[in-house]
Amino acid sequence: MNTIRFAATFALAATAACAAQAADWSDTSLSYRYGSKFSEPYNGADIVKHVVNFSHASGYKYGTNFFSVDYLMSDENDPSAVGSKSGAHEAYALYRHTFDLGKITGKSFKYGPIRGLGIVAGFDINSKTDAGYNSKKRMLVLGPTFMFDVPGFWDVSLVALHESNAPYNGYTQTATNRYRYDTHAALMSSWSIPFPNVPLAFEGYANYIGTKGKNEYGGPTAVEINVDMKLMYDVSSLVGANKNTFKLGVAYQYWKNKFGNPSKTVPGATARTPMVRAEYHF
Repeated sequence: MNTIRFAATFALAATAACAAQAADWSDTSLSYRYGSKFSEPYNGADIVKHVVNFSHASGYKYGTNFFSVDYLMSDENDPSAVGSKSGAHEAYALYRHTFDLGKITGKSFKYGPIRGLGIVAGFDINSKTDAGYNSKKRMLVLGPTFMFDVPGFWDVSLVALHESNAPYNGYTQTATNRYRYDTHAALMSSWSIPFPNVPLAFEGYANYIGTKGKNEYGGPTAVEINVDMKLMYDVSSLVGANKNTFKLGVAYQYWKNKFGNPSKTVPGATARTPMVRAEYHF
């Protein structure tokens, strides 16, 4: 977990440095979500997961920051070790920094439904303890971002991904040296659209990730589709809190060819997961 702590420290330090220059706005939250239909490649069972998340988003003079850490706790259907009755644990962190080219250059990039143009850079990093794979993912992200003119926000990015992993198979007790996939393209979108006159918002992200060459065992990879969307209701007024402090809602995730594993040949490589979700913003 040292790498996760390093990533968290790095991202928060970068966020703090930018915020110290000129913080325009920020939103920090703790959330919890629960689902009983999670799935993992090479595991055909439905998996229960409890997920705790810490997120921070902020804007400053030249762009925005986003940092998120998920801590995922599985039930025994995703065991922590071979023969274990306890579930796997995973930490997954990501950081994105978007440079707003309009703010940096002083020029307008508005065109039709597009209100702005940026460059996004960042990373993903994870560490999981489970029976079969024990993922240690590292991924760098870079590419242009188109900002659409909608209530709230809607960003679409075309990025290059440079990804590697160093798994350990608990069943065969075989460690794999860090393996780098082919650099590959992805179309990534994120949004938060409020409903007019109702304390309700439609939020989420959708990723279309291209094939990344052969996997670390020499097998093929497939196009990956990951859509995670949520409908959140602001219940702050019911408990006498400020607007957007407490939110409750429902979420749904569709994840096809998870981690690039082809669903046609790999059981559990596609997940369809309804969830309930609660958030506290401070």
